[in-house]
Amino acid sequence: MADNSILLAHGSGGRLSHELVKSIFLPVFDNQVLNQLDDRAEVEVSGVKLAFTTDSFVVNPLFFAGGDIGKLAVCGTVNDLAMGGAEPLYISAGFIIEEGFSLDSLKSVVASMKKAADEAGVKIVCGDTKVVEKGSADQIFINTSGIGLVPEGVKVSGSLARPGDKVVINGFIGDHGMAVMAERQGLSFKSTIASDCAPLNGLVKTMLGESKNIHVFRDPTRGGVATTLNEIAAQSGVGIVLREEAIPVRDEVLAVCEILGFDPLYVANEGKLLAVIPAETAERVVAAMKNHPYGTDSAIIGEVVADHPGRVVLSTGIGGHRIVDMLVGEQLPRIC
Repeated sequence: MADNSILLAHGSGGRLSHELVKSIFLPVFDNQVLNQLDDRAEVEVSGVKLAFTTDSFVVNPLFFAGGDIGKLAVCGTVNDLAMGGAEPLYISAGFIIEEGFSLDSLKSVVASMKKAADEAGVKIVCGDTKVVEKGSADQIFINTSGIGLVPEGVKVSGSLARPGDKVVINGFIGDHGMAVMAERQGLSFKSTIASDCAPLNGLVKTMLGESKNIHVFRDPTRGGVATTLNEIAAQSGVGIVLREEAIPVRDEVLAVCEILGFDPLYVANEGKLLAVIPAETAERVVAAMKNHPYGTDSAIIGEVVADHPGRVVLSTGIGGHRIVDMLVGEQLPRIC
């Protein structure tokens, strides 16, 4: 922030986002819970472990193949709680609406939120509405908070990855980012690229039912798989090696990324999770994932190593290796 101003890249989820948090927010709000830097906070109240999270959604366009800002808001909140192994229970919803916004569009957004909440088994129990002058916002922004219950015996964090662990993903990457990009740019393809936006708490429950010995859950949203794995490597002080040929990417997504100059590893997802699992249970957990609708294409895509701590390395299909760094700059603005 040499020029003393906020850039779009500060909201990318990449390197500048992390620098903003560490230089501005953490020193002021400093506390043990916040400093964990996981997707949600875990707090204990009267002996009960609760997960708590908040998020804001500013996607452009509001409606896209596979979802909309309403579905995104509920699923994103549910998933942040689920990444702590928690059972999501309740959500709040705050709306900042621009003067002149269509009532029909608002009804569609709210209906979408209700449908997503019903699928996830959560209730939207409180909220707030503000209307601002035309030009003071872009149609509608949604802020959500969520609370969930952490089951006994579940302990997951980005700081718990250990050498020898396997890195698992539940399916194809890059679908959400490319679906939003296609809608935004008016691009058309032979087959529709749809967002993967989905609530993942049911899948997480299935995984924990197979084994509670899972070290890390994280959803690779802004900044994609590459940035999320860099976060885990840094938090845990380990290295991570990915196998390029094992990473599931749809041909359509790969083709669009090649045309537009994007790397699918950095493209946002909204229905994917990364899990770091001890090697002795990883295959068993993946088999259980494949029996869940949101885990049919699950795969082991890499492993945690003691070498090069804090770095992610990609083993390529031609036998080479390259460093996969955290996202620098803003690849796709207003993606979630």
